[in-house]
Amino acid sequence: MVAVSRGGYPRAVLDVVVAGDESWVRDEVCSVVSAMPDVEVREVTSGPAVLAAAKETEPDLVVLDQQMGNMGAVAVCLDLRLEEGADRLSHVPVLMLLDRRADVFLARRSAADGWLLKPLDPIRLRKAIAELLEGGTYFDDSYRPTPA
Repeated sequence: MVAVSRGGYPRAVLDVVVAGDESWVRDEVCSVVSAMPDVEVREVTSGPAVLAAAKETEPDLVVLDQQMGNMGAVAVCLDLRLEEGADRLSHVPVLMLLDRRADVFLARRSAADGWLLKPLDPIRLRKAIAELLEGGTYFDDSYRPTPA
């Protein structure tokens, strides 16, 4: 993967912010991202720290765990979208890590660019991150009910 920023111009390293208050979630995401060339990871442990990190240096991707104690993925994603709507932040792609299939409704309503359902596995996680870093979307179909 060639490091190209969201604006389409070459960049030495792509920036990914991983947010979660559980270290195992951050570790799983970081282990996948650290194996990708030209990608740098910043870890934050709370929801409010995501907006601060995004304003400091606009990331190419934010990965949010749904279960953060003080401000979960939905609230953080909505906060980023509100800042974007007020022209205080450019669009930041968001990948949500959801706990159950019913949470897809919340991910859609908060305008997430992609989501994965837990339990996480490196193959789906790598694919989702790569798709979002290339400007696409990724919507996990795991546990999707079969139409009657």
